[in-house]
Amino acid sequence: MSLQSPLGKFLGLGSAKEGTEHWWSQRVTAVALIPLTLWFVVALLGMDSFEHAAVAAWLGQPVNAVLMILVLMVVLHHSQLGIQVVIEDYVHSGGLKVSMLLGSKFLHVAAGVAGIYSIIILSISALAGLGTGTGQ
Repeated sequence: MSLQSPLGKFLGLGSAKEGTEHWWSQRVTAVALIPLTLWFVVALLGMDSFEHAAVAAWLGQPVNAVLMILVLMVVLHHSQLGIQVVIEDYVHSGGLKVSMLLGSKFLHVAAGVAGIYSIIILSISALAGLGTGTGQ
C-alpha cells in the first residue's frame, strides 16, 4: 500500500532524494562540533589574557590557526544548513524563498571568507612580530 496519489505515481513524482543527504550533513557537522567546541573552550580557559597581542600570538601557532579555521567552517556550514531548513519550511512564497536561500548562502560564505582572512592576518602578524608591538 502506498501513500502516493495515483497522479503522483503516474507522473513519477515523489521524493527529491535530497533530504537524507541534508539530514546526514547536519548530523555530521553537529558531531564534528563536539570536539572542536571542547578544544576551543579549553583553549580559551588556558589563555592568560584576551588582549590583541595575546590572541594574535595564540593564533600564531599553526595548530591553533588551523583548528580555528575548522571551527569557523563547521559552525558556518552547520548554521547554513539549519537556516536553509527553516526557510524551506516556513517561507511559502517561491520568489522570497529563493532570494532568502541565496542571501543566506551568500552571507555564510562572506562570513567564512572574512573569518578565514582575519585568522590568517592575525596568525601572520604574530609570526612577523607585529601583534606584540616588537615588529617594524
